[in-house]
Amino acid sequence: MKNFINLVSKLSIACGIVSAAMIFTSVLVVVQMVWMRYVIEASSVWQTEFVTYLLIAATFIGSPYVLLTRGHVNVDLIPMYLPHKGRFMLAMFASFLSLSFCLIITWLGYEFWYEVWVNKWHSDSIWGVRLWIPYFSLPFGFAVLSLQYVADILSLIRGEDMPFGINKNVGPAGSKESLQ
Repeated sequence: MKNFINLVSKLSIACGIVSAAMIFTSVLVVVQMVWMRYVIEASSVWQTEFVTYLLIAATFIGSPYVLLTRGHVNVDLIPMYLPHKGRFMLAMFASFLSLSFCLIITWLGYEFWYEVWVNKWHSDSIWGVRLWIPYFSLPFGFAVLSLQYVADILSLIRGEDMPFGINKNVGPAGSKESLQ
């Protein structure tokens, strides 16, 4: 189980690196596009579409890393007022609910990607990119995000991670709970 959690963590880190590279590439392409339009006065055919697809893919592919590092927005008002067992139950409920959502999106995203693949769809732009390429980021990103949720749930069950990152001994409103 520990090996699974480590493997998923490494995969999530790799996704974060790929996502950062996609964002960096998008910035370079935007700079090149501005240079071409306003300095050279040439048209840009593919840049806007490329950057749009790349940033969307970076969002989907980078999401497992965000979950791994707890970089998402988290409101901890309710968990702070719950005892440890309540926090644990709330964390498990939220994780299973999120995992369910991610699995549904993975499946639907895969079906959509497969339809695009089989029908050989292309974008309507002059560039005419094969759409299976950018659309693959949806099922892939959500599949890895689902794996990261499974790893988080296993970490919670094994006691390797605290619910919402809150120490077990911290009680309501940050006071110390009596250890029973």
